[in-house]
Amino acid sequence: MKLPAQGNAFSNAAENSAPFFRRFYIYQKERFPLLGHGLLVAAFSFSAISYSRICRGAEGFVDLKTFAVGVFTTISLFLLVRIFDEFKDAEDDARFRQELPVPRGLVTYHELAWIGIVVVIAQIAVNLVFFPEMLLIYGVVVAYLTLMGKEFFVADWLKRHQFWYVTSHMFIIPLIDIYASGLDWLIAGVHAPEGLFFFFAVSYMNGIVLEVGRKIRAPEKESEGVLTYTSMLGAPTAIGLWLAVLAVTLSLSVAASVFAGYGHAVLTILGVVFLICALPAVLFLRNRTPKLSKMVEYGSALWTIAMYLTLGAGPMISKLLFH
Repeated sequence: MKLPAQGNAFSNAAENSAPFFRRFYIYQKERFPLLGHGLLVAAFSFSAISYSRICRGAEGFVDLKTFAVGVFTTISLFLLVRIFDEFKDAEDDARFRQELPVPRGLVTYHELAWIGIVVVIAQIAVNLVFFPEMLLIYGVVVAYLTLMGKEFFVADWLKRHQFWYVTSHMFIIPLIDIYASGLDWLIAGVHAPEGLFFFFAVSYMNGIVLEVGRKIRAPEKESEGVLTYTSMLGAPTAIGLWLAVLAVTLSLSVAASVFAGYGHAVLTILGVVFLICALPAVLFLRNRTPKLSKMVEYGSALWTIAMYLTLGAGPMISKLLFH
């Protein structure tokens, strides 16, 4: 693929000529806020490890060194997902989203490629030093990410079949989840708890909740060349799809909580969160405003955070503090 030339009407000459680390700081702030994403991914990893340990009845949590190295790997894996997406979406971004950092010339594709190479070398190095047994799972994640970057060599077909595009790309989330949970069971040298199947399924569906939720737009916010579910399906069908995905995720979350032995309190929390997150979508059907479409996106994020807190992080923190 020939990458489009960089620099356009949105370019800022002062920013584009700044030292690399200043430009990368601006880039990450816009495209992958390391602090915000880092905290979310740390919580994601903490929950996966916690759920695994709770399911197999292990006492306490993994040691701090294991957690820190694992969090570095998972955060940097999601950074790689962002970098791969920049290359994958290069032509569309240059045509329809010229305000983004790469099309406007803030950073180059050459620089992003080198960032990716350095990240992969660092990931392999730390895993090789601290827990080489994790390299197999890590390799599977990177191999799948590489296939995603190449659109599984059927890019045109996937663009015509949005369902398969989304469902195929979302597997990267449970794959990273498998790596995170492996910081418990694989390093401990035991089989993965069967309940993790439901946790991974929740992670997969959470990705779809986020994907659909962020692409529900009010009519005046639709843009040429930017695919949204409201433009593709119409608002009623798009909202129906999002609510259906949310309901499936709720069912899987209930199964995961039952398998882990959680009580009625957790089931009640799941039901309440579901109703809170679903409300903006129902209201959007009656009044299709930008504010309500943004609330659907926020509801998607709230749902995802709540699932990880409820299924893994919350119960583990409770055990660590009160047992």
